[in-house]
Amino acid sequence: MLEKLIIQKTLRVPVSTGAAGDGTPVARQLDTALLDVGFSASRALLEHVGALAPGPAMDLAVTVVTAVRELVGDHVQHNAYFIGFPDDVPDTVEFWTDRLRAAVLTGGGTATEAQLREAVTSGGVNLLDLPGYGTYQHTYAELLAAHDDLVAAAGDRVTLLRLGDTAEVEATRLYLALAGSVTPHGEADLAILGELAVACADGPQPAEIPVRENRAVLNGIRLVLGRPLVAVDTTTDVLRLACQVSDGDPSLGTPTRFRAFRRPERRMLLAALDQVVAASPAKLGDVARYAERWKRLGERLHPHEYAQWPHAQRVFAVARGERRVPNLAGRAEAAIRSGAVAPAASVLSAAPGLLLRSADRLLRLASAAERTTVVDAVTGALGSASGRVLLSLREHVDNRLTPASVRMYASRSRNSWVGPDERPPLPAELVAELSALLDAEVAARLPEPERPLLVDPEVLDVALPLTGKAAEGGFAVLPRGSRASVSGELLRFFTYWRQSSRRTDYDLSVLLLDDGFHSAGQVSWTNYRHDGVVHSGDITDAKNGATEFIDVPLTVRGRYVVPQVNIYAGESFDEVAESMFGYQTRTRDQRGAPFDARTVRARSHLRGQGRVALPMVFARNEHGWQAVWLHLYLPGMPSFNRVEGNTFTTADRVRALVERRYLTMAYLVDRWRTKAEVTMWDGRLPDEPVTYVGIEAPEGLPAGSETYTLDRLSELIPG
Repeated sequence: MLEKLIIQKTLRVPVSTGAAGDGTPVARQLDTALLDVGFSASRALLEHVGALAPGPAMDLAVTVVTAVRELVGDHVQHNAYFIGFPDDVPDTVEFWTDRLRAAVLTGGGTATEAQLREAVTSGGVNLLDLPGYGTYQHTYAELLAAHDDLVAAAGDRVTLLRLGDTAEVEATRLYLALAGSVTPHGEADLAILGELAVACADGPQPAEIPVRENRAVLNGIRLVLGRPLVAVDTTTDVLRLACQVSDGDPSLGTPTRFRAFRRPERRMLLAALDQVVAASPAKLGDVARYAERWKRLGERLHPHEYAQWPHAQRVFAVARGERRVPNLAGRAEAAIRSGAVAPAASVLSAAPGLLLRSADRLLRLASAAERTTVVDAVTGALGSASGRVLLSLREHVDNRLTPASVRMYASRSRNSWVGPDERPPLPAELVAELSALLDAEVAARLPEPERPLLVDPEVLDVALPLTGKAAEGGFAVLPRGSRASVSGELLRFFTYWRQSSRRTDYDLSVLLLDDGFHSAGQVSWTNYRHDGVVHSGDITDAKNGATEFIDVPLTVRGRYVVPQVNIYAGESFDEVAESMFGYQTRTRDQRGAPFDARTVRARSHLRGQGRVALPMVFARNEHGWQAVWLHLYLPGMPSFNRVEGNTFTTADRVRALVERRYLTMAYLVDRWRTKAEVTMWDGRLPDEPVTYVGIEAPEGLPAGSETYTLDRLSELIPG
């Protein structure tokens, strides 16, 4: 499992420690098997497999192929309702009429064509209950037999797998990178960090753990193992830890039902809490924000039984309201409400990150005389705030010259709300001043490259990965707001889900929007065809897994193509056994089965909170089509969600995100130009070692080169 995890996360294959021998036939089989799913093995990897004995070579080959097939979604059978899809898909009403005719004939009755159509269109028939509707009428093998082989095309994806170090070395490297990351991780990476923390508990540990949720994950392992906790310096760190080990939310976004703690665990948590408060009593000011959770935790920890830790007992006294401790944010808010904006900025100067996150509001409320004081406070905080906060503020001010047409608020759980932007714009000279200050601070923090910088132009439109919470896990998944060029003549979306315990019906749909973000049509289970866009048919039960597809020719009318997954009935995205979304690109003459891993460009998990998933949007401009990652969920209705019912809310969110200016890798590259030689990658290998930045690294870079690819871009965010 550890080897497979490393391969999927880094595209590096750990060296096998198996016996030497002649594994050349296995290496050839591995090469062929990988090409069948859109991957290739580096020369070093094939040579390594070929130098192993047949047994260890086969074990390694099976691990590699299994890992990459799961990565692109090829580990399940992607059947389609209509066996000939994308051909032979009937008109929607004709199909329902045929199903209704089958129901009438089964009952021994007769009906004219006009009567059948009237029954369908009148709404008096439950279409989902018609015989044969929503369930596969053929096997997966029969589907494959009905399709010609895929015709290889020059644009098909080929992803390179490299040979790494031993599993232990690779695991340690990945563990240190994840644990020491300066940006928060998403759910998938936090789970990986937890697994690696167990495997690497006795190995090297990160010198710093900047992200507090990472501390909670690591300390959760240490608490269970009875080892000393690390980097606990606030009361909230202890609360996060208690949530983590209770299988709750360490980000504190949602309440946690705390488990019972063993006596040694209670002692460790209370001792840590006591030490934090004893060193800085002012940190009791953070308790009131999560008072209810502290009270619930107190019921599990029994602090009154441990008189040796009186400072820990004060935490629960504050939570119960027996003591009042004003916190910094409360003092600043009181000053703002009284009209004292400059004093509020002075109060917030004690928390540089909070001050910078409040900068826009302070500047908007400040009088002309106070604005200089606020700017001075912001300037003084730049050197102490994290690089992630600096970059977030830089992106924010870049969008404040004019009011947004639609303002979107996105939560950590990737839910979102939209509304009018009623904020007055910031003055252009103020935006320019703040931007220059931030640019200088970011540039100063970037490390001095030891080698020339070689940059793949494709990476320039990738949004800076300031948080992993705004993205899903998967293959070739980019941060929210990232753009990637789309090749080929045809987009094919797919969604797969497998229910856990009750009948679950997900519906893949496509909404088309025009230049003004108004509806230009839709394709879904209620409308199989529109302007060349074709649906594969509706599946309403996924006991053994189900897949729906939609084909979109890139000649389609409309400016934006918005795929979405609606939960019509059953389990949520967080409840199903498995769910995914992805897209393929093809030429019109490639044919092949509906799903072929070689044409998969990206595949993401669907694990968010909500009843409608909006993974991405495809936008057309003067240069062609681009994929723009959304990573959003709509609350939707408890049941019966359809694309027709969320057209306006979807369009609003697409508009807000597409029109927003995101800081991308191009911004960091521009900052680096003052420190290093920067060259754009043109396909030719350099003669000397370089620092390569791109989506994927090419094979054959000179020895001594360092690569920052998709899995490592967050390491470029300055601390």
